[in-house]
Amino acid sequence: MPHSQTSAHRDSLVGARLARGASPWLLPTVATAALSLARARRSGAAKAVAVPATALAAGMLWFFRDPEREITQGRVISPADGVVQSIMPWKDGRTRVAIFMSPLNVHVNRAPLSGTVTSVEHIPGGFVPAFNKESENNERVVWHFDTELGDIEMIQIAGAVARRIVPYIPQGTKVEQGDRIGLIRFGSRVDLYLPEGVEVAVEVGQKTVAGVTRIDRD
Repeated sequence: MPHSQTSAHRDSLVGARLARGASPWLLPTVATAALSLARARRSGAAKAVAVPATALAAGMLWFFRDPEREITQGRVISPADGVVQSIMPWKDGRTRVAIFMSPLNVHVNRAPLSGTVTSVEHIPGGFVPAFNKESENNERVVWHFDTELGDIEMIQIAGAVARRIVPYIPQGTKVEQGDRIGLIRFGSRVDLYLPEGVEVAVEVGQKTVAGVTRIDRD
């Protein structure tokens, strides 16, 4: 079994900490489930609410899991769990690798290289589904990292469901490859721009695991 698939499978079997930034969604859901369960024995209405509320709370715990990862050695690693949606040469010589994140993926994104965060810019926009070409104009956060390969750009893009991007670190922060840098609630898309001359190792349709799947080739 490929390394990325092994890691993804392990994530589904073991406990994981919860992602930072999950509280606004998670706490009300868990509180509703707990309250309805506590009242279920005395109230038919509470019993009717308890089942879906508990299922939703369990789903939220799953959605916001944040498993530990054994970070892969390599120049550029995947910043996101998901599927490679497109690989596109850019006019300036860079190559854009777009990774689509479904609601079932881990939503925490990681630094693709070690370096210094030179900018974190929030850009308002729409909320078109991330697989749609028009998602280029969606709400997004644009990251720039000063690395051994030069400037690396990464963009977190919100989608129809994921309407909140939560950066974990500010401009000026030094990061190690694989460090957690932010959260896109309920999935969406992450675009990574590889510098000119860096060969892409992944293919369209390939699954990626943040911190584990290598994006470039020696």
